[in-house]
Amino acid sequence: MRLLLEGGFVVWIIFIIGGIGLVLMLERFLFYHRAQINSTEFLNGVRNVLKRDNIVEAISICDATPGPVPHIVKTAILNRDRSPEQLKEIIHETSLSEIPHLESRLNIIPVIAQIAPLLGLFGTVIGVIELFNIVQHQGFFIHPGLFAEKLWKALVSTAMGLGVAIVCYAGHSVLTISLNNIIADMEKAAIEIINILTDKNKNQ
Repeated sequence: MRLLLEGGFVVWIIFIIGGIGLVLMLERFLFYHRAQINSTEFLNGVRNVLKRDNIVEAISICDATPGPVPHIVKTAILNRDRSPEQLKEIIHETSLSEIPHLESRLNIIPVIAQIAPLLGLFGTVIGVIELFNIVQHQGFFIHPGLFAEKLWKALVSTAMGLGVAIVCYAGHSVLTISLNNIIADMEKAAIEIINILTDKNKNQ
């Protein structure tokens, strides 16, 4: 709180955008955590139900499970009578439609990480300008405590800007890994459900 009160308006701006970044990271983390399921276990359950020709139960399992993977599997089941080529195209389009929802707001985080240190540098430059203005008027008679206070105030902006940037970059990296894992599960599930439905149609 002392940093905010004494750091100047730039520090407040950094604090606000840093708070926005934290909220976005938390929202995406919870969203990805909910969307990331055990796709192998899920597909095994769907496969066992489809072997009994219980389409309604298979769709119910998909509806009860959150995330893009169950949505893809449900879409495939609803279009199970299509040819393998048509089924692949439908699943591909469904997967593409899920990507923007997964990536939503994620790109804002690295933008904050880039802006924060620049704002910090801007605040430091303003602080140094104020310091030299005082030195110009007071010369060698400037009080050491006042000099240190102004210099400390100038450096606070850079420190906060770098701190926000580090947290945002680290958070974005972790979220990107989670996103890539979800996309990999989507691709795996798409291939698996096509094989399941194709084999089922051949056996009928």
